Amino acid sequence: MRELGLRLAALLRPGDLVLLTGELGAGKTTLARGLGEGLGVRGSVTSPTFVIARVHPSLGDGPPLVHVDAYRLGGSGLEGMDDLDLDVSLPESVVVVEWGEGRVEELAEDRLHVVIERTAGGDAPEGVTGADGEAAEDVAAVAEDDVRTVTVTGIGDRWAGADLAVLG
Repeated sequence: MRELGLRLAALLRPGDLVLLTGELGAGKTTLARGLGEGLGVRGSVTSPTFVIARVHPSLGDGPPLVHVDAYRLGGSGLEGMDDLDLDVSLPESVVVVEWGEGRVEELAEDRLHVVIERTAGGDAPEGVTGADGEAAEDVAAVAEDDVRTVTVTGIGDRWAGADLAVLG
């Protein structure tokens, strides 16, 4: 998952919103750690579960990383996220939201949705496609006997021509 985050970071720029979806232990924070490393940000990217959000400034001239964990936030849609002011951070940052599905899509018409499916001791399913015919690539990562299938779906004009195959 860390390696996928490193590859994904090369595609990101200020204003990008990335939603990470997957069960507990699927690798969302590990992927975010790879993103932070690839973006060259300050500080160790760890789970922001109890602080809800962390800002990691860039060590160079790249964008800062805003890492959000919406797991403990109540409500649906942006009302549970209002106090975080993500709409203010988004234009100059890369915003990554764990557990953001159904909560932050309204922040940006253009976004990446990363879905991580984890199967203990099984084989990765073949032919995974993106929702609504959007561009999607699947990547399987094996950690011990766990198989992870990752579907990355680009939504909006920003991702219409993106070659997500470089993530595989």
